[in-house]
Amino acid sequence: MNRLKKGLFLFCLLGLLASFAGCSQNENQSTEPVGKVYFNWFDTVSYVYSYAGDPAERFEELSAGVSGILTEYHQLFDIYHEYSGINNLCTVNRLAGGDPLPVDPKLIDFLLYAKDLYEKTDGEMNILLGSVLKIWHDHRTQALDDPSAAALPDQDALEEAARHTDISLLEIDAEKGTVRLADAAAAIDVGAVGKGYATEKAAEYLQQQGAASYVLNIGGNIRIIGQKPDGSGWNTAVKDPEDPENSYAAILKIADTACVTSGNYERFFAVSGKQYHHIIDPDTLWPAEYFASVTVVTRDSGLADVLSTALFCMSYEDGLALANALGGVDVLWIEHDGTLRYTDGLADKFTN
Repeated sequence: MNRLKKGLFLFCLLGLLASFAGCSQNENQSTEPVGKVYFNWFDTVSYVYSYAGDPAERFEELSAGVSGILTEYHQLFDIYHEYSGINNLCTVNRLAGGDPLPVDPKLIDFLLYAKDLYEKTDGEMNILLGSVLKIWHDHRTQALDDPSAAALPDQDALEEAARHTDISLLEIDAEKGTVRLADAAAAIDVGAVGKGYATEKAAEYLQQQGAASYVLNIGGNIRIIGQKPDGSGWNTAVKDPEDPENSYAAILKIADTACVTSGNYERFFAVSGKQYHHIIDPDTLWPAEYFASVTVVTRDSGLADVLSTALFCMSYEDGLALANALGGVDVLWIEHDGTLRYTDGLADKFTN
């Protein structure tokens, strides 16, 4: 498939940090969409759109419900800040090696979900990789603040940090409602799953309220609830990794599903002219080099978020086997030379 080198007029889902450029309005759609933009979740820009033609009062009510859910999960999953009256992941990390900590049942459910996905991805999605990711985060921050001071992590330091990433260090007592990190040097980082999980909880709320023709774009995690009023899907553009600001590698028409992309162009720093992105392969402890980007389309936004990262750190053959084993998962891999590879379920979703 040839790359699409022309732009789209995108009404919504602009300024994404992940690889989805947005969705365009169908020319035959009579209902004018309405939307809200938010800046306070997961350190990124997020949008809530409705194409349902709801009265203004209903849209305000539903968007307020979404806002409340995402604000709650943002605070629970925050590893950099603590909040009054909440024992969140920042608290859990700070008290690592200490006594079990009582936490919100929602955090218990999430951590159990994350441990289950660790098993399903054969350890490629490990929220206990925090000690390693912190080293890369600190080096990236230093490089962005002062490019002349850009430097790569020390391999010995990475290997030492990796000694504190065993998932068994995360002790969860669901009955007592407590969480404990058994190693004082261990740390949780949910960047590969937290945003998608929270997005799915917001989508579940909208579905319970009978909402349809809604689109959530939570920092690039796309979750579509239902279809457009005319029964069609949304054109969703996948960025060209070689020119992510101006070009698209593919456009997919999708509905009632989630879409998430991980790409090597999203967050990175340079040392001696070479770029080092933020998606760290747990096997090598260095940025994964299999692909330029991986896009996952599946109903569950949390699963899409996890798999976009996990499959980015796996060979095509292993990733395809995992997607097939899970079922209901479609994937678009973009290789470094621009070649597109995809699962059979996406074949009829490409559009011009």
